[in-house]
Amino acid sequence: MDAARPSPDHVHRLRSIRAELAHLEELLCHGAHPMSDAARTVADTAKRAPAWLRVTRGEQRWAVTAAIALAVTLQLVLPDRLAFRPHWLLPTLEIALVAVLIALNPVRISRGHPWLRPLSVALIALISLANGWSAALLVIDLLAARAGEEPGPLLGSGGAIWLTNVIAFALWYWEWDRGGPVARAQGEHPRPDFRFPQMEEPELHPDWEPHFVDYFYLSFTNATAFSPTDVMPMSRWAKVLMLSQSAISLVTLAVVVSRAVSLFK
Repeated sequence: MDAARPSPDHVHRLRSIRAELAHLEELLCHGAHPMSDAARTVADTAKRAPAWLRVTRGEQRWAVTAAIALAVTLQLVLPDRLAFRPHWLLPTLEIALVAVLIALNPVRISRGHPWLRPLSVALIALISLANGWSAALLVIDLLAARAGEEPGPLLGSGGAIWLTNVIAFALWYWEWDRGGPVARAQGEHPRPDFRFPQMEEPELHPDWEPHFVDYFYLSFTNATAFSPTDVMPMSRWAKVLMLSQSAISLVTLAVVVSRAVSLFK
């Protein structure tokens, strides 16, 4: 099975909620008043479920928009020799896609749209393509001793590519976990692809649900530790993504840092 099962407590809680909802539906079909004791019981049970399992307002857009703006800026400040040609093409396309996504959900990411998911995936793919191209060119130039004569610019370019890689994978995690931000806000998928610590103790964090900052933290720690830390991948695609990010981060840091150290000597 592609995604791991929830814990027994979560399964029991979900079954209880579904059973009470079915009972309420039966009562309503027989003319029960919607504000009966059964209705109140079901409402109270739904409120006791952790926020990441409930229907919520959805997360605000500002955090993910700021991260995308930073990634585009980092692409623009890279040297021309490391950029996808023409240098302005991919950043321009990314800005256009961001504008459309903001128009679809300007404040909170809560409303579904047939074009929302394809446009979001296309945006992340463009960011990943641009950064992967730059990372490959940097590594090839360094291995061939065609670039990196000054440690300062080398570390600057390497750092920009590494940080953009962190943002790109954070966006992938954010977009694919449990069907994406809109599906999470609507409570469509109870089985998480990433198990956050707050999910283990829902009574301590009843109003917590994963937002982009949580996925950025996941991406940053995976890129620095080269392995999961406190957030565990529960599905195969999540494990493959984290493996890919760790490998890219390791190669980038190893080549750039080793070259910079040799230049300082």
